[in-house]
Amino acid sequence: MPAETADKTKGTCFVVMGFGKKTDFETGRTLDLDKSYRNMIKPAVEAAGLKCIRADEIVHSGLIDVPMYQQLWNADVVVADLSTSNKNAFYELGVRHALRPFTTVVIAEDGVKTFPFDVNHVAVRQYHHLGEDIGFDEAMRFRDLLTKAIVEIMEKNPRDKDSPVYTFLNELNPPAVVAAARAAVAEQTSKTAAAMMDQDTHSRLIEQVDEAQKKGDFVAAKNFLSFIRGMMKQEAPSRPEDPYIIQRLAMVTYKSEYPSAEAALAEAKDLLNLLQPETSNDTETLGLWGSVHKRLWYISKDPADLDKAITSYERGFYLRNDSYNGINFAFLLNMRAAQPAEPAEAIADFVQARRIRKEVLSICERWLADNPAPGPDVSAQALDEYKRSEYWVLATMAEAYLGLGETVEGERRLAEVLAMAPEKGMGASTMQQIDKLRALLADSPLKYIKEDAPKN
Repeated sequence: MPAETADKTKGTCFVVMGFGKKTDFETGRTLDLDKSYRNMIKPAVEAAGLKCIRADEIVHSGLIDVPMYQQLWNADVVVADLSTSNKNAFYELGVRHALRPFTTVVIAEDGVKTFPFDVNHVAVRQYHHLGEDIGFDEAMRFRDLLTKAIVEIMEKNPRDKDSPVYTFLNELNPPAVVAAARAAVAEQTSKTAAAMMDQDTHSRLIEQVDEAQKKGDFVAAKNFLSFIRGMMKQEAPSRPEDPYIIQRLAMVTYKSEYPSAEAALAEAKDLLNLLQPETSNDTETLGLWGSVHKRLWYISKDPADLDKAITSYERGFYLRNDSYNGINFAFLLNMRAAQPAEPAEAIADFVQARRIRKEVLSICERWLADNPAPGPDVSAQALDEYKRSEYWVLATMAEAYLGLGETVEGERRLAEVLAMAPEKGMGASTMQQIDKLRALLADSPLKYIKEDAPKN
């Protein structure tokens, strides 16, 4: 919130939702919930004149549970995003409904078609998420809708009950807010702020991770994430580790190649094992597991690593129907087809790779149609995020055309996308895989068909 308006807030709004990328198992799609928060929810809340707080932005020492419950109790408004049917969000919504009879706004991505029975009594405002991002028009539409909803419930007097607990239990009174309790909370908050005054909050550290990744400094990103992970474990030793932090830490670990590429991959593999990748349906975990084993295959040439990478990308692609898992799945099928094997197996992998690439092209075309370039009034951060997403979509399309043998179109698109790479290392990463693909296609397994063809 701008400094000049920060002291004019009418109160606080606590946002209940998941963090990072989460899979909606009802639809198989993976949603970037941080995009929902940054592009829609937080701007809408601040436009309504409230200070917006999410759990990862709370400055605290000790267990996060204490300030989280305080926010659920004391916040003037709570916005609960139930997208991907997040268990924690449902639980925290229930706590809020038990504590406060009104000023709770429930929202969800429209991929959620059915809600549990207990939530059917609650009005749910829905928005449309594209997965990796949210369209500009939809973000602006929902911002306006959410702002109006918050302003309306804040200004209405008397306020309507929006908690089913207090709606159905008419004689129930909310917990009394004892002055002494408020004083104790204020004192504890003051001590916490003082203790943390010289430390970055969780969200600021994540921003530093983002900046390090943009610069290609994966060692620095790893150090920041390792610090965050250690801090979270110290605060709550018995709590399961946050998958989002483990996923990001695993990615920057193997990309750091420190102290060596092989050692970094082994460390990343150990991290991902915490998320049970062999049985997980989390597409982010599956994509990372596939990436680690793909790189291990380059080093070890162990067929087991190649098979694990293929299986991971295959599961991720069919769960998520996305271009990232799809293009890597197709590439590794070509890789396996080039290994010594039965001709029929090699041909089958080659043909399947072609079919996957055709699906990937359709997915990319839909993304471009659903995500037109943002207008001039969009924030620099949103524009930066769009450019990165657009780059990978266009780079994937170039690789898909090359893999399908449409060389002229593929090379044209490749030259265009390399010229627009918004971050250091993107072009090099693209060319590493495409150079390998060119070598694989030069020795196609279709030669077996030609060799076996009858001679006239």
